[in-house]
Amino acid sequence: MGDVILISDPRVTSIPVIDCLEPLVDVRAFLRVDPRLADPAGAFAHLREGVAERLRRVVLPLGVHLMVVEGYRPVSLQRKWFEEYRETLRTTFPDMSSDELHVAASRFVSPVEVAPHTAGAAVDLTLCDDDGVELDMGTEVNATPEQSDGACYTASTDISAEAVQNRKVLATALEAVGLVNYPTEWWHWSYGDRYWAMTRGREAAVYGPVEL
Repeated sequence: MGDVILISDPRVTSIPVIDCLEPLVDVRAFLRVDPRLADPAGAFAHLREGVAERLRRVVLPLGVHLMVVEGYRPVSLQRKWFEEYRETLRTTFPDMSSDELHVAASRFVSPVEVAPHTAGAAVDLTLCDDDGVELDMGTEVNATPEQSDGACYTASTDISAEAVQNRKVLATALEAVGLVNYPTEWWHWSYGDRYWAMTRGREAAVYGPVEL
């Protein structure tokens, strides 16, 4: 897991954004959306049109469904979450420098200037059955590296065989429609953002920060 490129890496942050100006769309009309992170404006259930259309095309085994937990995230909320997690790390690891804390925090929350959620380009999701019961994915969505002892990393083998298989099912389905995973979070997938551009060898991202 030491070879993971974090979203704070210059190879990611140096990529320019040429926004295609696609609108944000509400995915509740055609996808299962869990309300655990719902906000009054319903921002959490929005994604860029191109990302939403890719999720609509996902093919999964019979009886298995995507369950969206969070899509678009306002800049103010992204900044709040990043700063709070960074301060939690500062308390836990008091010997870390400011630069080290910034990098460590980016394993779990993107710095606001490159955050794919604020672009409507990223979606946190899991799998569920016909009744909406979540499948075993090894950890809860949004489990931190500290809470899960690293089991939140997509490639972790410190999880059940069933969870390993479920992660493979999720990855196969989402990669088939062009999404890329952030390797420290099995649930986080994106398209069109800087991390996607870096992963796919593109010269620029097509989605940047946007307001709902």
